[in-house]
Amino acid sequence: MRPHAVHAVIAVKSLDRAKSRLADRLRPEHRARLVLAMLADTVTATTAVPEVMSVTVVTPDPSVADLAMALGADVHPEPSDADTDGLNTALAAAASALRGTHGPIALLALQADLPALRAEELSDMLATAPRGRSIVVDHAGSGTAALLVRDPLDALDPRFGPGSARSHIAAGAVDLTGDWPGLRLDVDTADDLDRAAALGAGSATRAVLHDIGWPGRVHEHVRRVC
Repeated sequence: MRPHAVHAVIAVKSLDRAKSRLADRLRPEHRARLVLAMLADTVTATTAVPEVMSVTVVTPDPSVADLAMALGADVHPEPSDADTDGLNTALAAAASALRGTHGPIALLALQADLPALRAEELSDMLATAPRGRSIVVDHAGSGTAALLVRDPLDALDPRFGPGSARSHIAAGAVDLTGDWPGLRLDVDTADDLDRAAALGAGSATRAVLHDIGWPGRVHEHVRRVC
């Protein structure tokens, strides 16, 4: 196995609940399409990284599951108790299932809405991160874009949500300081989406933005893969 090998987990809620902070700019069907497109670009970039042995998407939504499988990812059903702490419960369940299948492995939890993620950024992050627990803080400075657990015996223990960066660091995670703008840029607001379009979103997100008439220039960035 590669020295920096990891198994990635990504959680996606039901499409009818997705991206509520964009409700004043996008109709529900457009938000659903955008969520699927951003997931497609996130998974595509992640699977292009040689160190990533597998990608598992945990979701209750059949459309998300179908897309994930079409992209070569595995799918894990959302646990019945996920509503109590949805994202974290879902990620922890998928991580536990992965270790049940593969044994003691390193784990990487990623946000599902990283449309400007580049494979080389993620590869560099994995090569840079120390053994143990580390995070990539999001562009806003308070959230978590990625949680990496190198110790194969250490639980994932995800703490995503408001102020998650501080919570993860308090639990022993190292704050990685690399220059990875696409990896840090999760999309929650219209401003975030504009930033992703300017930075260079993936082809699926660009296509949706063009199709729904999102204002502003959608940067045609040529992506490299590792």
